[in-house]
Amino acid sequence: MTLERATEAGAMSAPQRRRMQVNIELPSDLDATYANFAVITHTPSEIILDFAQVLPNTPRGKVRARIVTTPMNAKLLLRALSENLDKYEAKYGEVKLPEGGDGLAAQLFGQVKPPQSPEA
Repeated sequence: MTLERATEAGAMSAPQRRRMQVNIELPSDLDATYANFAVITHTPSEIILDFAQVLPNTPRGKVRARIVTTPMNAKLLLRALSENLDKYEAKYGEVKLPEGGDGLAAQLFGQVKPPQSPEA
């Protein structure tokens, strides 16, 4: 997989931006992990995303992946997700959220506590 990213060097003007090519390795034996739940926490310098699987009628879920990133990269991820959801909805139609919106999320997930880290 190849990713091209524009980078700015010093005080270069917009037309003088350099393109840097970043090659991303995608191992052939990489297992995909399904998540239907996320817990997001933060420190002053990091955003922590815990992705979990929660089964219906089960009071417990299991964190399957933890991503720790900087606030700037989290904001860039938010932008990329927004752009991709816009493209998805343009092609397949609007993604409908359950009635109740934020209230429903708080009702379903408001009591969830972030998982304890191994060091705790």
